[in-house]
Amino acid sequence: MSESRRRALRPFTKPAKRPASSLPREHLGCADQPATVAAGRGRSLIKAALYEDGRCTHTLESLTETFRQLREKPGGMAWIGLYRPTPEELHSLAEEFDLHPLALEDALEAHQRPKLERYGHTLFVVLRAARYLDDTEEVDFGELHLFVGPDFVITVRHGAAPDLPAVRRRMEASPELLTRGPEAVLYAILDAVVDGYAPVVAGVENDVEEIETEVFANTTGVSRRIYELSREVVEFQRATRPLAGILSRLSGGFEKYGVGEEMRRYLRDVADHATHVTERVDALRQALQDILAVNATLVTQQQNEEMKALAEAGHAQNEEIKKISAWAAILFAPTLVGTIYGMNFTHMPEIDWYLGYPFALALMALVCVGLHVVFKRRDWL
Repeated sequence: MSESRRRALRPFTKPAKRPASSLPREHLGCADQPATVAAGRGRSLIKAALYEDGRCTHTLESLTETFRQLREKPGGMAWIGLYRPTPEELHSLAEEFDLHPLALEDALEAHQRPKLERYGHTLFVVLRAARYLDDTEEVDFGELHLFVGPDFVITVRHGAAPDLPAVRRRMEASPELLTRGPEAVLYAILDAVVDGYAPVVAGVENDVEEIETEVFANTTGVSRRIYELSREVVEFQRATRPLAGILSRLSGGFEKYGVGEEMRRYLRDVADHATHVTERVDALRQALQDILAVNATLVTQQQNEEMKALAEAGHAQNEEIKKISAWAAILFAPTLVGTIYGMNFTHMPEIDWYLGYPFALALMALVCVGLHVVFKRRDWL
């Protein structure tokens, strides 16, 4: 972001991260009151406020009061923040602000891809915010739906991200920007979502570097980690790639409906950041694909080496078995001869023969030598 733009927008310090399980709260600098959160009692209104001339004039505690105040002050702008609203709440908003049924259905069901739709004078924008969880080394995705009309902005969150309280504080600290109306709020939210991608990309890049080290160290379980991180990067791509089309259509709409050049500059800056993030995410996916290929090659090489070692061990074992079998056969020959002449039958001609004993010994030696020669020629010994 350029230095001139930072001065124009009066940069703020982002608040510390909260656990994903905590319900997000929004703070209005003009009221300095805790946000209304009563989701457990069937209410999901986080913060509703009216703005006139770039400054907050009323902090409201119900949708009914917000509608009444907006009717009484036609020159103002309502900014309503909801967290996982009920169908009744969204239907009351639809009746008051003439929201299109299709957009209402998307906001209720969630799980939408990032997109921009124009229904008459109302813009419906779906964004996928993300944050990196250091403790678990995972990317947590949130879904944000925006209804932007001539005098209102409605944010519907399905998840902890993005940090909309910081966006409110930033806008209230820059009344000259807030005077530009709902388009300025839309720009600020887009900018916050895109800027929120930077730490996520940095975290994933760090994970990729760790995985590269683990791959060449043959760390157990690295293949699973590569797969899980690849899925996160694919999900990240689905969140970032549509932004270019959204910002392009939005810029064309700004030109068509006569939005000032200053707002267009801010939007072009967001588009530049979004393009940069998209390129980095694409590079991460390519890097993971390369790592996966290298890991597969290393695993194959390791398996081949193990199979080679097993084959060599099997060959050595076969050689030992051959030697044992050969000596067993050689020793079996004299045992056989000795067993035959040890039967002591009455009618055995060799028993009464004077040369019978030397003949038996010679026969044993001849058989043993003959077997030894045969096994030696066959490399069994």
